[in-house]
Order: sequence, then structure tokens, then C-alpha cells
Amino acid sequence: MSTHRAGTRPAGAGPGGGTPAGTAGGGKGGQDAVVRIPRPAGGPGRGGPFAGMNVPAEKAMNFSGSAKRLLATLRPERLWLMLVLVMAVAGVVLQVIGPRLLGEGTNLIFSGVVSKQLPPGVTQAQLIAQLRAAGENQKADMLSAMTLTPGAGIDFAALGSVLTWALVLYVLASAFMWGQAYVLNGVVQRTVFGLREKIEAKINRLPLRYFDSIQRGELLSRVTNDVDNISQSLQQSISQAVTSVLSVVGVLVMMFILSPTLALIALVTIPLTLGITALIAKRSQKLFVQQWKNTGELNGQIEETYTGHALVKVFGRQREVGERFRQKNAELYEASFGAQFISGLIMPAMTFIGNLVYVGIAVVGGLQVASGAMQLGDVQAFIQYSRQFTQPLAQLGSMANLLQSGVASAERVFELLDTDEQSADPSGSSLQSPDGAGRGRLVFEDVSFSYSPDKPLISGLSLVAEPGQTVAIVGPTGAGKTTLVNLMMRFYELDAGRITLDGVDITTMTRDDLRSRMGMVLQDTWLFGGTIRDNIAYGRPTASSDEILEAARATYVDRFVRSLPEGYDTVLDDEGANVSAGEKQLLTIARAFLARPSVLILDEATSSVDTRTEVLVQKAMSALRSDRTSFVIAHRLSTIRDADLILVMEAGQIVEQGNHASLLAAGGAYARLYEAQFAAPVAEV
Repeated sequence: MSTHRAGTRPAGAGPGGGTPAGTAGGGKGGQDAVVRIPRPAGGPGRGGPFAGMNVPAEKAMNFSGSAKRLLATLRPERLWLMLVLVMAVAGVVLQVIGPRLLGEGTNLIFSGVVSKQLPPGVTQAQLIAQLRAAGENQKADMLSAMTLTPGAGIDFAALGSVLTWALVLYVLASAFMWGQAYVLNGVVQRTVFGLREKIEAKINRLPLRYFDSIQRGELLSRVTNDVDNISQSLQQSISQAVTSVLSVVGVLVMMFILSPTLALIALVTIPLTLGITALIAKRSQKLFVQQWKNTGELNGQIEETYTGHALVKVFGRQREVGERFRQKNAELYEASFGAQFISGLIMPAMTFIGNLVYVGIAVVGGLQVASGAMQLGDVQAFIQYSRQFTQPLAQLGSMANLLQSGVASAERVFELLDTDEQSADPSGSSLQSPDGAGRGRLVFEDVSFSYSPDKPLISGLSLVAEPGQTVAIVGPTGAGKTTLVNLMMRFYELDAGRITLDGVDITTMTRDDLRSRMGMVLQDTWLFGGTIRDNIAYGRPTASSDEILEAARATYVDRFVRSLPEGYDTVLDDEGANVSAGEKQLLTIARAFLARPSVLILDEATSSVDTRTEVLVQKAMSALRSDRTSFVIAHRLSTIRDADLILVMEAGQIVEQGNHASLLAAGGAYARLYEAQFAAPVAEV
């Protein structure tokens, strides 16, 4: 085995100096879906529950582009959308006819009342002629617009027929509107369902660098809050847009049929509505973007504080954490209040314009009735139409609010979907070693890597780990130890050089194939909600009960499981709070052993295990490492005494290599570390 020097890891540059969390090995459940590796303290966007939240700045809102892209997500549902449009047209047409029928009913009632008061035996023409002869031209004009039968009274048969037809029309209109809402709900939910699936698939294809640069709470906010807001916005805005536009067109046609003069009065509202809506939308749009950005930041703060709540209490930092929460909460309050207040001005403005229109129509319509140009029922119908005309305009204004909020959320989701992905896996890979090498032979060939181009971390590193060999990596925090294993697992891509596993370049293997041959046990354990049996089998779901039990016995999990009332069927919560830290670590070790990897990676795997358990685990590891290559990252040097090769890293460089005895004899960096851990306590100064 040969090694060359490594570069220096920049402070806070990435996970090289921290320890990832989770366990990988044998899983085929999707790229990067198993291993969860949080950013180290001091890395981008982290720093514990007291650190500032370094969330990437929101880009300028591109409303038109994001809105078009959001609507494009509905393209697969275009046939259903056509059905929505057809039902909306039918419903609106029926609703538009309704006021005309009710106006006819009013005309029948009013004409009947007037006819009852007139002397029978006189025709309507004779009565009008008598009024004009008497100089009462206004009354004559008003009666000339009516259909009168002096002395007859109200025609209840005709009135009943009109009201029946009106009832049938409104029932059918409601049925069409219900059907439209039902179909549209399916369209939106299927669209959002597909969007969530795209997000899930995208997250699994994102490189680890992305998760180093964004808070978990911010990411969760985009996946949950923003997607839910998109769903609500699409559901309401599409329905309002379709029905409102059709209603405006249909009502406008009927208004011109009844009275072009009154229709022109109603038309004045259109430019006023558009102008006010555009003015308000322009001012509120930026606030909607800020509102959802602040929502993500607040979620990140809450998630971070909750994750570290024990640390917060230990150090008595509740006041500082509370102050930071109040600050983020206040920022969200200000943005939300401004966005909702300004956008909320649309409806009062539309109501005011509508009331002005009602006054104008009532005055002019009354004059037209008096002049005989219209009947009273026609004016009544027109007033109903004016309400149906201004109400859709107001709904379009309200829809603008929904669209602004929905598009702001959509842009945040699209930003996630547009993030650069990790390099694509090759179309196929071979698990057989072309050169006939044994299982687990891992070779670094002149490897170089950096988290940022101007700060190299590893330069020209070469080493060979033979099958069954144990390689230990030691050194202070931040020396780049974990970076080496991250490169083996292809959590990051090399800048130069290559790594081969059994003679196969790992970049020619799919990530699932590569990681199916590696087992990883990390310092920070990760368990999911489920039984102990399920958690052990996570590394190889097809394992039999006997194989699970064998792995549990080999790693001494069986000892404490037997003492539990439910045994292997004991249900753990997602944090594993009902077992001790050492027992959780043993479960992750059993999980990796069950996966039967060619390469075993142990990153401080015994850090949470007590001294007695550590001895037992070391014995199990010695037997299980006999036929596989093992990489051990350790601060406790007692765990690596039997390693075949120990690499000592300092300040990003491999400063020493050898076995335990030779490094102690050399009296260098390793010897100093060993003495610091096992020498007698330093005398007081």
C-alpha cells in the first residue's frame, strides 16, 4: 500500500471534517436515499441551534415565466380541463339565462297588477290614446312598453311556467358547477401528486453539496408548505378564472341585448378593475415572495431548535433561541401582514366600483322605464346582471392574490427542481472484477478533491487496500478523514484521479451497485419508526429471520433485545428514544453486518458504546472483518490497535503511516495522540 500527501480542508468547506449520520449498506432503494449526512458544525448554513441561518437569497420574482411553467404542469390533464371548460360554459349559460326569466316573471306580476286596476272592456291601445289626449305622455310611454289586458289581473299560469323554468335552469347550472368542481379537484390533486413525486425523485438525485448549502427546515418548507399552497392556488384560481371570464362574457351579451346604454355604463368597470388590480398586484407580489421565503426560514429555525433542544437546555440558551425565533417570527409577520393587507385592498375597491355601477344603472334604468324604453322586469334583470358582472371582476381580482402567492411558491419549488443534479449513473455496470482481484480491493489512484476550486483539500492521494485488510484513519477533527470515505461512496465526485473497487472504476458503476457492496456505520445513528427487526433488515430487506438473528447475535444486539417484552417486535420511534445510545449504535452495526458488504466503513462506530460493550463489539468486528476490506475512522485509539495500516492525518495531510507498534516506536504524531489518551494525568501546574 502506498500513500501520498493530501491537501488542506478549508474551514467550513463541507463534511470533510464532520461525521455523517446514518447507515448505508446493501440497499437498492434509490440513490442517496438511505444515507443522511448532515452538514458539520461550521459548514455552510449550519452551526447548531444558535447559528445564523445562511439560506440562499431568493432570486427576483419572474411572475410570467413561473406562471407559464406552473400552468404547463397541467398539460397532461388537458382532456379533463376541456371537460371542465364544457361544464363551466354550460353552467354559466344557464345561470346567465336565469335573470332574464326572472325579469319576465316580474313583468308578468307588474303587468297583472296594473291590468287589474284598469277598467275592463278597454284595449291597451285605447287607454294609451286617452292618456296622450289628456296630456299624460309619460304614463302613456310607460304603459306602451308593457303587455296589458285591462281588468284581467296576474296570469298565474304563465308566471308558474316562468318560475318553473327558472328553477330547472338554476338546478342544472348548480349540477354543472358541481361537476366542474369535482373534475377540477381531480385535475389539481393529480397534478400536485405528480409534482410531489418529481420533488422526491429530484431530492434523491441531488448531490450532497446541495444539502450542505440549505437548511433542512427550508427544504421541508418547499416540499410541504409551498406545494400545498400551489395546490390551493390552482384549485381556486382555475375555477374562478374559468367561471369569471365566461360569466363576464355571457352577462355582457345579455346586458347589450337588454339595453346598450346600461351596458356601456357597466363596461366602465373593466378598465377600472384592471388598473386597480395591476397596481395592487405590483406592490404585493414582492411581499408574497418574502412571505414564503420567511416561512421557510422560520421552519428551519424551529427544526434546528427542536433537533438541538437538549443542547439548548444544557447550556441555558433558551433566551437566545427564543429571541432568534421572535426575530424570524416578526419578519414573517411583517411580510405576511403587508402582503395580505395590500392584496386585500382589491375586494373593497371592487365593491366600491360595483356600488357606483348599481347607482348608475338604477338611475338610468328608472328613467328608461319612465320613458317606456324598458320594462320594470328588464331593469330588475339588468341589476342582477350588473351584480353578476361586477362579482366575477372582483373574483378575478381575488384570483390575482391567489396567483401571486401560488406563483411565489411555485418559483421556490421550480428552483429546487432546477438545481444541478449529481452526475448521471452509467447505463450498466459489471459487478465482476475484470482482473480477477479478490472481493473488496479498493485503490485510490492520484486522487484530488476540493469543496471549492480555490481551496484544495486532497491532492494526489494514492493508496491500495487489499481484501480483508483493515485501514484506520486517525487525526484531529477537521483533518479530512471523513472526506476519504465520502469519496469512496461517491457522495462527492473527484476533481482528478480515480477510485477502483475490485478493479472497476467506481464512476462506471451505478451508485446503487457501488453502495450495495459497501456497509457504513456512522457516529450519529439513524433509526426509523418501526420494529427492531425491520431496522436491522433495512440493509438487506430480503434477509430471512435466521439471518437477522445471526447478525444480531454477532453484534450483541440479541443480548438487550431478549430483555425487552416484545423482543425483536419492539417498535422504535423515529428517533429511537426508547433504547439507549449504545443500543442504537449496536443496531446500526448489526444492520451493516447483515448487508454483507465487500467494504466496511466504520466512522467512530463505537463512540456511543460503553467500555464493556466495546470489547464485545471489537471481538465481533475482528471475526467479521476477516473477509472484507475495512476502513475505520477513530478517535479512540484502543479500537484500532489491530489495524493492518494506520494513516495519521493532520491539517489535511497524511503525516504518518504504519501499524500500531511501528508508529509508537517512531515517536511521532501517532505516539503523541496515543500518549494523550493513555498517559497518566498531567500534573497540576
